Amino acid sequence: MQSPKHEVRAVWLTTIGGLDWPHSYAQSKNSIAKQQAELCTLLDQYAKAGINTVLIQTRIRGTVIYPSAYEPWDGCLSGFPGTSPGYDALKFAIDECHKRGMELHAWVVTLPMGKWNKLGCRKLHAKYPGLIKKIGPDGYMDPENPRTATYLADICEEITRNYDVDGIHLDYIRYPETWKMRVSASRGRQNITSIVRNIHDKVKRLKPWVKMSCSPIGKFDDLSRYWSHGWNAYTKVCQDAQGWLRDGLMDELFPMMYFRNDQFFPFAIDWAEQSHGKIVAPGLGIYFLDPKEGKWNVADVTREMEVLRQYGLGHAFFRGRFFTDNIQGIYDFAKRFNASLALVPPMTWQSASAPNAPTAIEVCSDGLAWEGDTPYYNVYSSRTWPVDTHAAENLIAIRRAAHSLKVNTHDRFFAVTAMDRYGNESRPLQSHEERAQPTAATQMLACDGTWLQLPAKPSTLDADMVACETVEGTVVCTGPYAHRLNVARLAEGTYILRSLNRKGVSHRLGHFQVRRRL
Repeated sequence: MQSPKHEVRAVWLTTIGGLDWPHSYAQSKNSIAKQQAELCTLLDQYAKAGINTVLIQTRIRGTVIYPSAYEPWDGCLSGFPGTSPGYDALKFAIDECHKRGMELHAWVVTLPMGKWNKLGCRKLHAKYPGLIKKIGPDGYMDPENPRTATYLADICEEITRNYDVDGIHLDYIRYPETWKMRVSASRGRQNITSIVRNIHDKVKRLKPWVKMSCSPIGKFDDLSRYWSHGWNAYTKVCQDAQGWLRDGLMDELFPMMYFRNDQFFPFAIDWAEQSHGKIVAPGLGIYFLDPKEGKWNVADVTREMEVLRQYGLGHAFFRGRFFTDNIQGIYDFAKRFNASLALVPPMTWQSASAPNAPTAIEVCSDGLAWEGDTPYYNVYSSRTWPVDTHAAENLIAIRRAAHSLKVNTHDRFFAVTAMDRYGNESRPLQSHEERAQPTAATQMLACDGTWLQLPAKPSTLDADMVACETVEGTVVCTGPYAHRLNVARLAEGTYILRSLNRKGVSHRLGHFQVRRRL
């Protein structure tokens, strides 16, 4: 199945207990470098598999992976809860994701606070008496207490203000399934929606391009022909996630669709039909591919990925370790499935204005450089001119903040588009211009099936070589720009002749036919 140009491909990177990262503690200069190198290795693996969105667990259980004015450090980084690892892990992760053209979304676990006497929960219920409810051994922020919405909005505002995140991703933004509901389901949905609205308003007021997303229960509600088996977002835990898309409170959803067969496909189609033009990338339960976790076969997941693509949906892997460990070959499949790079769909509901195109471009033997005034640039390349920027297979670099790219430019054409923070692209700036050539360019060149007569080279044409290509743009032979060219090895058919100079600049000289039968 052909890769689309726009598609969300995400991974949840879990930090609690170092499940996905980190696998070592940062307690010295060398151990900090080791911990950072671990993350870079994972991000390199993600990039090679076409991942363009990383959801990194930022607020864990009332603890965080950055220096916060509200909550203490989580112990996953330093090994000691409340102790700094000696660097800002969130900033480091953002910078490294952006270097690789990937978005980073701060994954914020909202209501669960972990064990009652653990650091995060203990500090918060001591500071705000009555805000945390104890259910069994665990604590949860009270969704019915207005202070919960204010506090969580403050946390998300802090992240948005201080970091160049691309999204705020809310997890467990729902009633706990063990909560004894004393209000109606309708009132419960209002309570959860109030939390979402408070967070949305503070984030968007600061940076309207930052995506608001969440991970709702994978089945929104019962369908007319398919029962959710009592586990759904809307009725069971008061998540009106489709309403949040409709009302603009969410830009993107990552439904936790850790199901198979008729518990997956009808509900995935429901998400697609109720997306309201926003982004939906269902989460896939690849942890079930591990024999210790479940009894899934990799075909269960790959079939889901294929159907999601048919319906214009993205995909997200839960979770990172099962992906990079290549359980049952899922990582290898993703590399093939995501054969081309993909851009995250633009937030046209937030802003639809195209940015200014790059103003200049220069190509040399080992790369290209351009000028422009936008945050990001996308680079396309092909062997034909003009470069088709609608074709995903021509994408070679995405969300690039730099104004240059090191790449082999031999026998290639390039196009660069500017992109704003909402994902809107400019018109492309092509690396070469099609210039008028001698009359022969529009005429059939003489060819006897063995030798092709080359047109006289104008004095203004800087070219030492010629190239023959198919009408589809595939170069099939090259030779010096002399009087004639041997084409005896070419199959019968119609071809295009182009000039070629040392910088890779090419111009069409004409076309010819190879015929050998009488």
